[in-house]
Amino acid sequence: MTHSHSWWQTGVIYQIYPRSFLDSNGDGIGDLPGITSKLDYLRWLGVDALWLSPIYPSPMADFGYDITDYTNVHPLFGTLKDLDTFLHEAHQRDLKVILDFVPNHTSDEHPWFQQSRESRTNDKRGWYIWRDPADDGGPPNNWQSRFGGSAWTFDQPSGQYYLHLYDVKQPDLNWRNPQVRQAMYTNMRFWLERGVDGFRVDALEVLLKDEQFRDNPLNPAWKPGDPPRRRLIEHYIVDQPGMHDIMQEMRALTETYDQRVLIGELALPVERLMSYYGEQLDEIHLPFNFQFVHLPTWEAHAIRQTVEGYEAALPEGAWPNWVLGNHDMSRIATRVGREQARLTQMLLLTLRGTPICYYGEELGMQNITLAHEEMQDPLAREHPEYSRDPVRSPMQWDGSAHAGFSPAGMKPWLPVATDYQISNVAAEQQDPRSILMLTRALLAVRRSSDALTLGSYQSVEQESATCFVYQRQYVHQCCLVALNFSAQDQVVTLPSQRQGRILLSTHLDREGLIPLSAMHLRGNEGILLEVEA
Repeated sequence: MTHSHSWWQTGVIYQIYPRSFLDSNGDGIGDLPGITSKLDYLRWLGVDALWLSPIYPSPMADFGYDITDYTNVHPLFGTLKDLDTFLHEAHQRDLKVILDFVPNHTSDEHPWFQQSRESRTNDKRGWYIWRDPADDGGPPNNWQSRFGGSAWTFDQPSGQYYLHLYDVKQPDLNWRNPQVRQAMYTNMRFWLERGVDGFRVDALEVLLKDEQFRDNPLNPAWKPGDPPRRRLIEHYIVDQPGMHDIMQEMRALTETYDQRVLIGELALPVERLMSYYGEQLDEIHLPFNFQFVHLPTWEAHAIRQTVEGYEAALPEGAWPNWVLGNHDMSRIATRVGREQARLTQMLLLTLRGTPICYYGEELGMQNITLAHEEMQDPLAREHPEYSRDPVRSPMQWDGSAHAGFSPAGMKPWLPVATDYQISNVAAEQQDPRSILMLTRALLAVRRSSDALTLGSYQSVEQESATCFVYQRQYVHQCCLVALNFSAQDQVVTLPSQRQGRILLSTHLDREGLIPLSAMHLRGNEGILLEVEA
């Protein structure tokens, strides 16, 4: 392909949760050498970039999102040398590497916070957010932690409260302090200098807080049974004025290196999300688009509305992206069922923009069921129903003990899914019609097609309410995607006397030419066609 698009526009990103990918040393926890040993599999699959959830030193109060050292590797995952080896081996295979960057908070065991806590006059005091108690001695305002309870914790020796929008062991940094910004940019540079290809930036929407520390308003829509933190609307902690200056600084920093990407985790409604591309497209390259993850009903009309609304909202020149799941959200195969999981892979890998795949999606991995005492997630302590552990189970490599994730004698940190003997890489590689082989075929077709990687998007009106049909076109190349989201057979019609050539069916059992005027789709089937432009 000869064009001016970046790798992060034409490529497919694969998210690895390092604890759960492969345990190389028998301690029950996945590690960097384990990931390195599976690079050939990832190359074979056909993805282009690997995003690793945090691998930094951490007390693991929130599984690595509570960092004590931004420029090193936690011994559980290996050493800095192991990371360099992984980077080198990935680059040898033309795979890019994206690290998680966590700017909003550190661990309370980070040296910065240790100093900040020493006294009110310590020169690191202003690196975090400290406030005097309210008149009644209670917290400075009503802000709630996203992990439950007040977002403020009282520090007895200094008589002030510190802010933590997540766990009590994750104090928020004060991004209004220029010294904090510079220190964090130095941390980013450390990895960019080492050859990392970009960052997925965590919890961006809460980086700045209201300067007046006003109370958040009550949420009139809250009802008993909803998460306690939803009682309030996060008006004064989300998407505050001044955010875009920081985004531009981060972007300017990455632009001093060649071909690096910034992906932003921003839990915002679409219209507010769009501003994070920047007015001059000079902020976040890819503000995460989580709409498919939150879609209440998984049916053709809702999916089409989502795609069209997002496409319409994108600023000119901004590049789209799509996500079906991640380390915090229920797995797609659990949400929509095994049959439709195949359909969602075709959807994800044929829409316009950059797809981000969560490890195990290519196998149709589902959430695991855990007893409360088996849960590890800090969120599960008070509220087991909000545990994120079910989506973080070990990758299923083969039918041996622990699905080949850990050596036989070692119990993995989380249980392996009960279906691992049927649903695993080795078994699915042997089955020409498995979801793994479908995903690989989709990735291969996508990579070889300018229409799919670069083409325009246009939905096609259908009488059948259960089918979503759209066209991707680039110059003279045109692909048509027809997805049937019902269990019943459907006929898709186009006002055309022409024929289309089937490139792929989600059932992996059809090819050849079919008339566009009457395309028969079986229940839960998607087809990808090449048509004359």
